[in-house]
Amino acid sequence: MSDSNDLTHGGVMRKMLLFALPLMLGNILQQCYNIADTFIVGRFIGAGALAAVGAAYALMTFVNSVQFGLCMGSGVVFSMLFGGRRTDDLRKVVFISFVIVAAVTVLINVLLLVFIDPVMRLLNVPDEVYGMMRDYLWIVAWGMFFTFLYNYFCALLRSVGDSVTPLLVIIFSTVMNIGLDLIFVCVFDWGVAGAAWATVISQAASSLLLFLHLCFRERGLLPRVHDMVFDRALTRQILSFSLLTCFQQSIMNFGILLVQGLVNSFGVVVMAAFSAAVKIDTLAYVPAQDYGNAFSTFIAQNFGAKRFDRIAQGIKRSLLVVMAFCLTISILVFWGAEWLMSLFVPSTDVAVVQVGAQYLRIEGAFYVGIGLLFLFYGYYRAIARPGFSVLLTVVSLGTRVGLAYALAALPSVGVLGIWWSVPVGWLLADLLGFGFYRRLSPKGIRK
Repeated sequence: MSDSNDLTHGGVMRKMLLFALPLMLGNILQQCYNIADTFIVGRFIGAGALAAVGAAYALMTFVNSVQFGLCMGSGVVFSMLFGGRRTDDLRKVVFISFVIVAAVTVLINVLLLVFIDPVMRLLNVPDEVYGMMRDYLWIVAWGMFFTFLYNYFCALLRSVGDSVTPLLVIIFSTVMNIGLDLIFVCVFDWGVAGAAWATVISQAASSLLLFLHLCFRERGLLPRVHDMVFDRALTRQILSFSLLTCFQQSIMNFGILLVQGLVNSFGVVVMAAFSAAVKIDTLAYVPAQDYGNAFSTFIAQNFGAKRFDRIAQGIKRSLLVVMAFCLTISILVFWGAEWLMSLFVPSTDVAVVQVGAQYLRIEGAFYVGIGLLFLFYGYYRAIARPGFSVLLTVVSLGTRVGLAYALAALPSVGVLGIWWSVPVGWLLADLLGFGFYRRLSPKGIRK
């Protein structure tokens, strides 16, 4: 474990940016990894395939959010132990959390494969895309364990300040995914199944590369035989963080899944538009999300080291960085909405482009709201208050889902109600986050 990964010393902004930039770039590439399926099936198969893959992606995001949340919560504990120089406990926690998250992943994977048809019926999937969506889901579900391995190894490396290795791996797997997409869909004509196989194979390759890196370059992070015990205190600690973070991620993505079900009821055009627009939307604010995760690692390491002065400096500077970035991206997405949609949808699908652009203009105008929310999520996780992050998620997603269903039912509002519910949820959660911060600022948490 290199001291260069230690975020408790050195220039605050320099350390944070050196850690955050590879994380941002890596996750932008990972979004490109996911967008490749959407782009290629939309361009080469059609709007029906675009709708099927987009709806399947929403479901898999929810399913994977359970193990992703567990990995994220584990990462916070890793960072605290690393910052506090408790390397023996760190290796024990790595073992405990790996066993827990692996077991949960296998259980969820089995349930998804068994109940795939009832779940799809609950999502109001139209008959014309049902078969394609099912084919895609069935294949991607078999690769779920590779997704867990990738997320777990990335969480471990990033928790100790290494964001470069995950970046290099995701560059490799993104190129592989796009190449396999083109071969399987355009050359072999495998349809949406080809896009699914490209995703699974690329995810397996990325998890293998990360595992080999840990074995040969970061052996100090891996548990030894005497570390493979379920220490009660450490198990309670990992569960207290992981379960709440898992709950937060599950709530977030369950809310999105409920919205997807509502969108599906408006037909294939709105489904296709939503599928493409959400990918653009996510790509637009993913750097702010990743900066929030980097910020969380920075805060957690310094919280473990009791460096409250650095925490205060990090908060002030991060607030300026996120606001500047989100305002810039808002302007670009608002004015380029139609052009961005045309990247995914042929110009002949005018209705799909128009509906998607409408969504992007409404969401894109308020990216500052989600940027601030990511900082609040990261901060409260890092100072051992993950319950506050969960509450903010409940407020944000609860507002979004409730308003979406209420407004969409009004004939004069319709699908616009789904779009406007999102920024309203962000705003209410941000206001609550500021209220919590008055009690849990760096001055308050050191007491």
